[in-house]
Amino acid sequence: MKMNALKVSALVLTAALAAGCADTSAIQATADRAAADAAAASSAAEAARAAADRAAQAAASAQSTADQALSAATESQACCEANRESMERMFEKSMSK
Repeated sequence: MKMNALKVSALVLTAALAAGCADTSAIQATADRAAADAAAASSAAEAARAAADRAAQAAASAQSTADQALSAATESQACCEANRESMERMFEKSMSK
C-alpha cells in the first residue's frame, strides 16, 4: 500500500511539473497530501495485521479446545464400551447358571 501511495504521489508530482502550470506551493501541497495518505495507509495496514494476529491466536485457542473435547469424547466412548462389555459378560454368566 505504501508503495502504491508513493507511486501515485510521484506520478502526480511529475504530471504537475510536466504541465508547467503548477507552482512550488501546489507541488508541495500535493506531496504533503501523498505523504499523509501513505502514512494513513501504513497505519491501516498495521491495524489489519494486528487484527489478523488476534484472529489467528483465537483460532489456535479454539482448535486446542476442540482437540481437548475430542480427546474427552474418545475416552468416554472407550469407557462406555468397556462398561457394555462388562455388563454383557455378567449377563451371559448369569444366564449360564
